Amino acid sequence: MKKTTEIFTSRLPVGEKLTIKRTRFKPKEKKEKKLKRISIVSGIHGDELEGQLVIYSLAKWLNKNIDKLNAIVDIYPAVNPLGIDTITRSFPNYDIDLNRAFPGGEDEFLPGQVVHALTENIKGSDIAIDIHSSNIFLREIPQIRINKLFSKETLPLAEELNCDFIWIHDAVTVLEATFSHTLNSLGTKTLVVEMGVGMRLTKEYSKQLLTGILNLMQKQNMIVTDEKFEVRTPFSSQIGDVFYINAPKSGLFVPSLDHCEIIKKNEKIGEIVSPLSGEVLSELFAPNGGILFTLREYPVVYEGSLLARIFGEKSEKN
Repeated sequence: MKKTTEIFTSRLPVGEKLTIKRTRFKPKEKKEKKLKRISIVSGIHGDELEGQLVIYSLAKWLNKNIDKLNAIVDIYPAVNPLGIDTITRSFPNYDIDLNRAFPGGEDEFLPGQVVHALTENIKGSDIAIDIHSSNIFLREIPQIRINKLFSKETLPLAEELNCDFIWIHDAVTVLEATFSHTLNSLGTKTLVVEMGVGMRLTKEYSKQLLTGILNLMQKQNMIVTDEKFEVRTPFSSQIGDVFYINAPKSGLFVPSLDHCEIIKKNEKIGEIVSPLSGEVLSELFAPNGGILFTLREYPVVYEGSLLARIFGEKSEKN
């Protein structure tokens, strides 16, 4: 069974209406209270579209395989529809990052009402997955970011999602206002996926994450199928460090390596050049060996701009 409902509506100027929608898939002739529930969210940031393709692919699979479903699957493809319509990261007119406004409240300003409605609708789920893209400047390999505070419960789930890298980070104050921190605090095991680049779709990443979601659902007995989902073993920041490469000069960044390559210490990552003078302003070299999991996508850089991130073994740091 499949049903689409509005979880939040609000009147806007000039007779328009803001609507947040959810589609629920559930097996026939089974009581909801006895079923596990997984909620999958995308579009909290309006310029991040990778999650929409993943959710479309999952919905397509469920439409064809509804007889194999043994759980409730709730999908929320566009949490920030105004941001998607205007291709902006934040919530338009308020210039608010929705992922810094949780848990919100019924009597707050409009963005706070939106995130409150989403929180209330999703809480009680067994698992939630929040899919993000990078911004328009950086490309990320499929990775899961986990707050160390909740890693004991969420790490085993993350390992089933077919991503390349699991980044476990320490809690900081701002994270308390995010979707993942709020839902984890309410008892829903919540994972954040980052992949691809802003305003774009990466088909191979979508297929990779879809396989991971189906694998996780199979392991949780949310789908019953003989289909085999082959997933990769991810790198984990538990066994290494993350190294940052920032631009020492302003100019045009020309990479020497491809995204997601395994690189060696002191290997050349790229150079910053000046089109005006025809000079190489700076050459960039890897401070550590490892996997190049973040790489600059937009070539114009300024001093301090993030160019790349490398995950490498702790032993190579010094």
